[in-house]
Amino acid sequence: MKATMCEVLVLAEKNGYAIGAFNTPNLECLLAVLHNAERMDVPVIISHAQLHEPVAHLDEIGPVMAVLAEKARVPVCVHLDHGESLDYLKHALDLGFTSVMYDGSLLSYEENVENTKKVMRMAEKAGASVEAEIGVMAGRESEANPTGENSERFYTDPALAKRFADETKIHALACSFGTVHGIYKEKPRIDFDRIEKIRTLTGLPLVMHGGSGVSPQDYREAIRRGVRKINYYTYMSRAAVQAVRDFLSDETVIFYHDAAMAAQKAMEEDVYKAMGIFYERNHTVLESKRHCVGLTKSGEEKSEF
Repeated sequence: MKATMCEVLVLAEKNGYAIGAFNTPNLECLLAVLHNAERMDVPVIISHAQLHEPVAHLDEIGPVMAVLAEKARVPVCVHLDHGESLDYLKHALDLGFTSVMYDGSLLSYEENVENTKKVMRMAEKAGASVEAEIGVMAGRESEANPTGENSERFYTDPALAKRFADETKIHALACSFGTVHGIYKEKPRIDFDRIEKIRTLTGLPLVMHGGSGVSPQDYREAIRRGVRKINYYTYMSRAAVQAVRDFLSDETVIFYHDAAMAAQKAMEEDVYKAMGIFYERNHTVLESKRHCVGLTKSGEEKSEF
């Protein structure tokens, strides 16, 4: 069943776990994620990133995501990740996306706030939820090395995060605290105290971008400190690539769909392991200061924390 980000975050808050948010630029990715969510009976977020537009057009993959979410036996949020264009965000909402993430992290603070407020108004009309970002995430928005000596200058300032949350009224906050998009070249140094301080000041569910490649121990600690949504794609995709390489080593292979199925199976195995950590229900549930209301398109309130 389709759900908003707010609706699945309510469940994360109640149970003290994090919702897995998986980029799904093709059918194999989508099925790998949804099969596991139903297998484990957990809510999930399927995402399309604007940067994946050359891989899968929003007009093509978006309706497929929406239909499969509707048919799922668990709550599924259909989310636009790292949307930088307001028109693109609006189009995703028109296609039935139930959540959007506006990424104005490279803009001035004032521009980021102004545009985020516009996105909030658009999403409210569609009955959807909004995530936005403060801080610079290395590996995508910049060439910064988050594990280097000057890493902290790229991290989210807790006081600024509070100001941003107060001014925009967003539902979830993406912030920078030591993770990175892509493959880690060295062990990430996550600033857990920063996570907890931002969570305490903003009262918002926090989002870990660059969630692939983090150790199970660090995932658990980040969740304990207030992370409620973990974005995951790179390592699941890498598992698929390795599976296809191994599969194609057999010179008798003829059909492409067999290689695609090998990739899907490998992603299912990788996602299953990640979900096993994200959805552990033994984390401390932190008190939230803010309401996150899940709305239907008719405006009916569904749930809140």
